[in-house]
Amino acid sequence: MKITATTIPDVLILEPQVHGDHRGFFMETWRKTWFKERGIDLDFVQDNQSRSTAGILRGLHYQVNRPQGKLIRVIEGTIFDVAVDLRRSSPTFGRWVGVSLSAENRLQLWVPPGFAHGFYVTSEFAQIVYKCTEYYSPDDERILIWNDESIDIEWPLLGSQPVLSEKDANAPLLRDAELFP
Repeated sequence: MKITATTIPDVLILEPQVHGDHRGFFMETWRKTWFKERGIDLDFVQDNQSRSTAGILRGLHYQVNRPQGKLIRVIEGTIFDVAVDLRRSSPTFGRWVGVSLSAENRLQLWVPPGFAHGFYVTSEFAQIVYKCTEYYSPDDERILIWNDESIDIEWPLLGSQPVLSEKDANAPLLRDAELFP
């Protein structure tokens, strides 16, 4: 597994070693020792799967009292995956990193606790699977508006506006959001 830091060093890109032949392929997508070697000693407690169609934007989601770390990968299609640092004490507070994840490139993105996460579907449809370090807690869920100008995420939109849920469309700006210390 090749693990590369992004422009926000706590957000990592994982590139698995793929073994393939005429029958198909095999790859390890996660191993606890890989994270421990990078100083990340967290357990995954929940796996999730999501399917969306082209132009759907989900996020930017996070949990305040029980923050989740997420290891995201795409099993069908392509997404633009984004992490935003919401840790006020961090030198990268308010900055974002985005990575194109696809079933073809097999890249994974590690989004640590303390970050908002969202993705935009750039293919006809996409399925993502992701591991979480904390259980989903509806009372702790918070959302940051996808197009906050102070963050200025460069979403690769297919049209003028993404398709959003009502709660994502009405999310607060960073300046009004509940954040991490």
